Amino acid sequence: MGEERYRYKLEKIREAGNYRLLRNLEHNGFLISDGEREMLNLSSNDYLGLSSNPKLLQDFYAQTDVKALPYSAVSSRLLSGNHEYYGLLENDLCDWYGKEAALVFNSGYHANIGILPALAGKRDLIVADKQVHASLIDGMRLSEAEMIRYQHLDLEQLRSILLQHREQYDQVFIVTESVFSMDGDVAPLQELCEIKKEFDAFLYVDEAHAVGVRGTNGLGCAEEQACMEDIDFLVGTFGKAFASVGAFVVCNELFREYLVNTQRSLIFTTGLPPVNVAWTRFVLNRMPEFYDARIKLAGMAATLRGILQEKGFETRGASHIVPFICGSNENSLEMAGLLQENGFFALPVRYPTVPKNQARIRFSLNAAIPDEEYACLFDFLHNGLEDEPGVAGSED
Repeated sequence: MGEERYRYKLEKIREAGNYRLLRNLEHNGFLISDGEREMLNLSSNDYLGLSSNPKLLQDFYAQTDVKALPYSAVSSRLLSGNHEYYGLLENDLCDWYGKEAALVFNSGYHANIGILPALAGKRDLIVADKQVHASLIDGMRLSEAEMIRYQHLDLEQLRSILLQHREQYDQVFIVTESVFSMDGDVAPLQELCEIKKEFDAFLYVDEAHAVGVRGTNGLGCAEEQACMEDIDFLVGTFGKAFASVGAFVVCNELFREYLVNTQRSLIFTTGLPPVNVAWTRFVLNRMPEFYDARIKLAGMAATLRGILQEKGFETRGASHIVPFICGSNENSLEMAGLLQENGFFALPVRYPTVPKNQARIRFSLNAAIPDEEYACLFDFLHNGLEDEPGVAGSED
């Protein structure tokens, strides 16, 4: 049946420490259970803890006739699936971001694999940070444009690439994340805006890990760095800090119209359930209220980074995503097991998701976790790793 090569490849994946599986997990707010063991969930993207906020849900039910909202769009948006709540949400996004137009998608993946292939053609160039998300890489590959990737956050190399190549192409798209999902560091968006102006390029910013978390009103790093108006395509997701599902782009009206007519990942898929779109809109309009949660999240992340550095472990970034670099895949698996044995569900991220010998524990923090629970984590990292083998730093 030709199955042998797949067994062989799976065995190689196991040997490399890259084997993955789907876990049967039970969730209880910021706690998670794997079998009989209950642990603090430090591997969720529920950054503000909104998914387990009962008051928020009660307010939504009080303000929304949920029984009247369909639980399926039962069609693509371009056929019969474009419920009125899509338009309401997109109008609100325009108001919040001060943009002409917005377009909602089923997920961040749908957005990133569809926008660039729709916009960038054979005579165009995409220049992207080397650490952009896999969905953006897939989108660039699906496009017909040439692609060059610059070293992570190396804006001098970006300028050098544009100096060398800009005149050879009709359009150029500079692509970056704002908060990078693996290192947790932050792109200098104002400088990128200046570069895009200098070279007459478009700037595409994926704010997936920043919306809800950064900025006074939770609109992301573009709000925080005061450069919203200079970003041509600002993409955000609802499946993380918004505790919902879906994604969006804010842009000008011309590009929205163009995407509606050309973006395959929008055209050829059933729309989001209207009930979810209504929930997303409700959360969006409450987002400024969670300023204190954003401050707490930043403070806990800074404390965690400081403890790891004090202990001599390698960490990176400046956000609520805190990597603990372990080195080999085996070291990261060992560290994850040790954390789970002590009540902390923090999973490893391994090659090829990150470079070889840079496997890590990716702490993904949650503002709803009580201070005393964080204190237990900090105490363990201070005192529980003293003599543990194989957990400190990268391989020799």
